[in-house]
Amino acid sequence: MSVDYSKEIPLVQGRLTMAELDEAIAKPMSIRPGKIYFIALAFTSGLLLLGVLGVSLTFYFGIGEWGNNQPVAWGWGITNFVFWVGIAHAGTLISAILYLLRQKWRTGISRFAEAMTIFAVMCAGIFPIIHTGRPWLAGYLLPYPNSHHLWPNFISPLVWDVFAVSTYLIVSAIFWYVGLIPDFATLRDRAVSKIKKFVYSLFSLGWRHSNRHWRHYEKVYMILAGLATPLVLSVHTVVSFDFAVAVLPGWHSTIFPPYFVAGAIFSGFAMVVTALVFMRKVLGLENVITIDHLDRMNKIILLTGSMVGYAYLMEFFISWYSGVPTEQYVAINRAFGEYAWGYWIMVTCNSLFPQLFWFRKFRRSIPAMFIVVVLVNVGMWFERFIIIASSLHRDFLPSSWGYFTPTWVDFSILLGSFGLFFTLVLLFSRTLPVVTMSEIKGVVEGAHPTHHGGDHDG
Repeated sequence: MSVDYSKEIPLVQGRLTMAELDEAIAKPMSIRPGKIYFIALAFTSGLLLLGVLGVSLTFYFGIGEWGNNQPVAWGWGITNFVFWVGIAHAGTLISAILYLLRQKWRTGISRFAEAMTIFAVMCAGIFPIIHTGRPWLAGYLLPYPNSHHLWPNFISPLVWDVFAVSTYLIVSAIFWYVGLIPDFATLRDRAVSKIKKFVYSLFSLGWRHSNRHWRHYEKVYMILAGLATPLVLSVHTVVSFDFAVAVLPGWHSTIFPPYFVAGAIFSGFAMVVTALVFMRKVLGLENVITIDHLDRMNKIILLTGSMVGYAYLMEFFISWYSGVPTEQYVAINRAFGEYAWGYWIMVTCNSLFPQLFWFRKFRRSIPAMFIVVVLVNVGMWFERFIIIASSLHRDFLPSSWGYFTPTWVDFSILLGSFGLFFTLVLLFSRTLPVVTMSEIKGVVEGAHPTHHGGDHDG
């Protein structure tokens, strides 16, 4: 059965020429930002400074400034870590897996998602370090000469996190930079300032848009996509082992790895949509980042949200089927105990509201999708909090039961992490192209080649 490609929805609207496309993508980097940009930057920077204050107090006085107690020794610090690692999954999924599957619609959003991946990992990396209580010893988590007998304890899942997250960050950063090389060359050729031309020339690594360069580029990009793909599954699987390998009721479950991976993709896509709703409007990229891109992303949010909702039901089934009284108690306590308010916020935001995306009207409505994806981000944060707090606050010994109450330092560090993330997003939007120039040109109307002759260097 033949496919009529002429009836496909164009991924770039407005019939822009190649030169107009370059101009539209490069424009935010060459014009002076407006008042809205500076107001947004001031707001996010203010949140960042609040977070710096909270982290500084934590460094000086210790994690006693947090609401952590016995038995809830893991509070908002690890909640925030797992949340931000989850946000980091969307970028590599869009860039690597969808690239291998030859999904052309990824071209308009891949660069932005890749950058958000790196920023989210940077936010996540803060929390394990400060949570240890002795951040000056964080270097012991890394491999050290065995002759000094200071190897880290590889039995600890927290050490596994170091290897998994650091590998993910390195591969994602290389993947992001390799994709930028052709765009650096385009910006180099457009630059008027000598300083900009020198900087772009340095980072473009001598790129000349030759056929030979493109062949090597595509091979390297394909290899990196292949390396990054298993990382999407492995990173949050390893993070889930922080809980799954414990004997604590509510954590000791084999459903955690797929449950965490689905939730990570779910929250990651929601955060990308949250940022793109504003950035496409502010940067004037509605023709490049179209409503069809957001529509496709909302379908993935619907799919992964349904998977997360299924996992919530399976947790009750597993606890009942296990026949273990403590597992059954934890499941009931989550839904009807002291943290029931957080549990039902989690279920409502993650399982019910995304079902609106079954309807095309909601998937393609900017106000509706923005409300839903913000609620998804809220719900996914509460999911991590409920997993941690509700399992810890009711220990095996009733005499050690407790309740976690966050302090203002907890709030300041949480808000500061959002301030860091969105400050980096705003700075990125004005310093680097948020859309892949080289790839987007391949999906415009009329870009498909009609001649397949031999390859020759340009």
